[in-house]
Amino acid sequence: MLVYLFKYLNTLNFPGAGVFQYISFRAAMAVITSLLISLLIGKKIIMYLQRKQIGEVVRNLGLEGEYQKKGTPSMGGVIILASIIIPTLLFAKLDNVYVILMLLTTIWLGAIGFLDDYIKIFKKSKDGLAGRFKIVGQVGLGLIVGLTLFFSKDVIIEEKVRVSNLTVKERSEILTSTERVNPQSEVFLERKSTKTTIPFVKNNEFDYEWLVSFIPKDYRQPFKWIVFVAIVIFIVTSVSNGVNLTDGLDGLATGTSAIAVAALGILTYLSSNLIYASYLKIMYIPGTEELVVFSGAFIGAAIGFLWYNSYPAQVFMGDTGSLALGGIIAVLAIIIRKELLIPILCGIFLVENLSVVLQVTWFKHTKNRYGEGKRIFLMAPLHHHYQKKGYPEPKIVTRFWIIAIILAVVSIVTLKIR
Repeated sequence: MLVYLFKYLNTLNFPGAGVFQYISFRAAMAVITSLLISLLIGKKIIMYLQRKQIGEVVRNLGLEGEYQKKGTPSMGGVIILASIIIPTLLFAKLDNVYVILMLLTTIWLGAIGFLDDYIKIFKKSKDGLAGRFKIVGQVGLGLIVGLTLFFSKDVIIEEKVRVSNLTVKERSEILTSTERVNPQSEVFLERKSTKTTIPFVKNNEFDYEWLVSFIPKDYRQPFKWIVFVAIVIFIVTSVSNGVNLTDGLDGLATGTSAIAVAALGILTYLSSNLIYASYLKIMYIPGTEELVVFSGAFIGAAIGFLWYNSYPAQVFMGDTGSLALGGIIAVLAIIIRKELLIPILCGIFLVENLSVVLQVTWFKHTKNRYGEGKRIFLMAPLHHHYQKKGYPEPKIVTRFWIIAIILAVVSIVTLKIR
């Protein structure tokens, strides 16, 4: 909102109004504002949740210190959501399709998580919202995001293309705008594309159209969007649930999510800048610079929430926060075409998910075969395995953060390692 106000003031030569045109300034303001909001409203929301006795229900898992968490306010994810949404509304351009998608993701998954927490706490149901309804909500969001990215006229990629490789129509459009064009010269061309970035590969790009290349080109279009949307749905659902599973120790999901979005924020800035994109030979995606502001708001919100969520936690985010955080990471990565980096960047979430899958699969297999189920880990998800081994909770969280930082650095370095 302030962007439009200061744009108008700039036309009146109001002193300092022009600073709002800079993404770096608005992103910094989003970080500071979200941090202040989370710190200021955090304590009040925690006190309100305590008065309403909205506390964590602790199951007997045999973990050290678990009963100390009993009664700790949950549903603290509303602090994160408010701290992301308000600065984004203030400092980002609200007519930007990517900002709209990120706000929709935050509110949509936050609402699903809120409903789940509400049922658990107020309806005294330990299972919360039925899993199938969560999946339907996540699939619905993935469908909206996928269809928007595929069909919206505002979603384009500028690629450097050799003139000799252009289609007849594209070449004719260039020839009408310039008198003479060398066939070997390269030009930037705005295109709708299903390409994405693939790490450690020389050309650094993969086109989802390849998955339906066996279909004749004239009939391929509907299958292209079906495949693309299906991949978006899978990624949104997987990462959202991955963060949800990771949210088992004080500050674990909050810290690792902040690190992942910080890395994505850097990648977003590079992808939105023509000079950097050309130098790094990555896709230039116009309009995504506004997501740097959103990323700043996310980081500030996560750090502010961590003030209350670090060990020993004064509040838990609940599904209100964890589902939204995962969805935000997934959609942000998809928009800037870095979703294939998620297994590296979100390695903590991936391993936590895999530990649960492996544990359940192996237990069922051994029970069917030998009549008695066996376990790979002492307990899943993986962070509980280390708790069972006697590691203090703060040490587990800190070491997971360190690993997350290493993975984030590796993800950024993939821009040059091919």
